[in-house]
Amino acid sequence: GDGCGHMVMYQDSGTLASKNYPGTYPNFTLCEKKIQVPQGKRLILKIGDLDIESQKCESSYLTIHSSSTVHGPYCGNVMPVPKEIILDSNEATIHFESGSHVSGRGFLLSYASSDHPDLITCLERANHYTKTEYSRYCPAGCRDIAGDISGNIGEGYRDTSLLCKSAIHAGIIADELGGQISVTQKKGISRYEGVVANGIPSHDGSLSDKRFIFTSNGCNKSLSLEEGFLSKSQVTASSHWEETNEFGQLFQWSPDKAWLQVPGLAWASNHSSNREWLEIDLGEKKRITGIKTSGSGSIMLNFNFYVKTFTMNYKNNNSKWRTYKGILSNEEKVFQGNSNSGDIVRNNFIPPIVARYVRIIPQTWNQRIALKLELMGCRITQVNSSFTHSMWQKPSQSTETSLGKEDRTVTEPIPSEETNLGLKLTAIIAPILIVLCLFLFSGICICAALRKREAKGLSYGLSSAQKSGCWKQIKQPFTRHQSTEFTISYNNEKETPQKLDLVTSDMADYQQPLM
Repeated sequence: GDGCGHMVMYQDSGTLASKNYPGTYPNFTLCEKKIQVPQGKRLILKIGDLDIESQKCESSYLTIHSSSTVHGPYCGNVMPVPKEIILDSNEATIHFESGSHVSGRGFLLSYASSDHPDLITCLERANHYTKTEYSRYCPAGCRDIAGDISGNIGEGYRDTSLLCKSAIHAGIIADELGGQISVTQKKGISRYEGVVANGIPSHDGSLSDKRFIFTSNGCNKSLSLEEGFLSKSQVTASSHWEETNEFGQLFQWSPDKAWLQVPGLAWASNHSSNREWLEIDLGEKKRITGIKTSGSGSIMLNFNFYVKTFTMNYKNNNSKWRTYKGILSNEEKVFQGNSNSGDIVRNNFIPPIVARYVRIIPQTWNQRIALKLELMGCRITQVNSSFTHSMWQKPSQSTETSLGKEDRTVTEPIPSEETNLGLKLTAIIAPILIVLCLFLFSGICICAALRKREAKGLSYGLSSAQKSGCWKQIKQPFTRHQSTEFTISYNNEKETPQKLDLVTSDMADYQQPLM
């Protein structure tokens, strides 16, 4: 019916509210909605707010129907409303009905599967908790719930801010999915700066006793602050604007001015259409988790250029351009950009973009397309998955090292555990193979010589000379015995040979090899 209001449902969690919440719900209305979580899970519901104008729950009430039980009816303050309801099944039907009334906010509830027993509602604030560190599960659909937040991801958020809405603002979770958040309470600061991020405005805040920050994976730093990034990356565009002022001065709104770290003009396209784009070559594949944008800037007071909405394309070497799409739909995602030319707006990519090339394609703009930006993310770390045993597991590390040169950067992979093991085995096996080959070659030479001796009726005095076949004659390892046939003696004073007796008979036929 027309009594349903805000509603976001994902496979594992969701949020529902009556129409106009937190304003007054309509007269004579009905809202009925079936919710469910995956099979084999139990359904957990938490009622964040309930304000239904009725004394006996006759014409206005809320009920929850499961396969075997009816919870409710709930209304007004006739009976205590449970904060949490755990059902035996994985699905339920929410039924809200209203009659004639004057006031009442209606209801707001959240749900999740039994995998998330630490579920909270969209209305919980950080000052509801006393622990220094804690973790909670935020349901899907908290972005558009009424309630202020103050602060930003850098300095932290005022403790009066809504927890889940702040987590979406910080880019920790996506509104469409919800997710786990880890919070740390810290001492408050004198002022909280408000910024717009992920479609949520945060407001400037005054002094507070406490503030809170979110624990993240650390992949949210500015890529342009990396050493050598600006010189290694390249920025190109479909076109750029050349402006000549009334004094005849020429201003180039070229793509290389698009970085937020570069003061002065921004990039501006020569024409304003949906076919314009700004392309960034990062030099190597990176993990991109967010983007900050602004317009023509406060320096250029004569202009008020900025991009209102935009889409993102990305690709790698020798691949086609791909469009960044929404989490729950197969349609390209349109990001909310700037509402003025000076303020910086942040948008996070959940999931992140892993690519070398990215394109920003403006969809709507004010007066003229103009853009300054900054990309956030980190270098890609490759985890060696060839060995699953714990003894091979090592902390993931960067697999690339840069060798600085004047005009380019050469990256080489760091040898993995497998490579090191292979090198060690090679170093051991190779010498053994060489020795075996030499021994075999020497044996063949000896065999050939013995056969030649036998043909001439000669004998080396071996105990097994009468046996047939040369290999039988060399079963025992060959040993050179000391003999007077080959003697070299030296005078210690002159260090010159004094005596040299050589057996010269038949030397032309065979010279015994040294083993």
